[in-house]
Amino acid sequence: MNAKSIIKLQDLRKDFMMAGSPLHVLKGISLTIQEGEFVTIMGPSGSGKSTLLNILGCLDQASSGMYELDGEIIRNMSRNELADIRNRKIGFVFQSYNLLPRTTAVENVELPLLYNNTLTNKQIRERALEALEMVGLSDRLDHTPAQLSGGQQQRVAIARSLVNDPRVILADEATGNLDMKTSYEVMSIFQELNRHGKTIVFVTHEQEIAEFSSRTITFRDGLLIKDTNNENIQDAAVSLENYEELEEV
Repeated sequence: MNAKSIIKLQDLRKDFMMAGSPLHVLKGISLTIQEGEFVTIMGPSGSGKSTLLNILGCLDQASSGMYELDGEIIRNMSRNELADIRNRKIGFVFQSYNLLPRTTAVENVELPLLYNNTLTNKQIRERALEALEMVGLSDRLDHTPAQLSGGQQQRVAIARSLVNDPRVILADEATGNLDMKTSYEVMSIFQELNRHGKTIVFVTHEQEIAEFSSRTITFRDGLLIKDTNNENIQDAAVSLENYEELEEV
């Protein structure tokens, strides 16, 4: 049985106007991501990685070309339609966590569900608790971000991305603010989510992080220059164990 395509891009282009002249940021990107893939996107600063992620996440629209997400054509959707797609099908994880500072972990995770009028308050709380349990934070429910380490804050952000049961999780440099040990912890969570069927698209500039994914796409100057299946996928949980053993020596 063939895997289903979850993301399809055909000749996708994005231009920005700078001082009256067009700046071509994405120059005709075509790619397909299958359901259940774990894809990393790499490339130097300014290569178009984050612009692409914003389009995939329906935070921005392409200037031209085709974007299909889970069978739906995204181009020319209204702002409300894009917001609906984001709420139903996409989970976001950011480098800077983007948590509300005066809000507890469980309340931060509940946020994406507050606009879902089909759920009761009890159901919203149950879903948030379940998501926090999945990332190993069920003992930190009432802690605010200031009471959590960077790694714990990122786990809250991952739980928040999961609470809507999205079709795709998009991560933008999600380990960029973390030390190596904590990066391994976070990547082991992403790998576990992927093993349970979640499609993950992960932007990173770190080659070691890319080795935890099944496929790496490389950008340069707005072009897709390389698309490689990773033959030797590293296990983040094993990397974490090895790191901890070295720390003890």
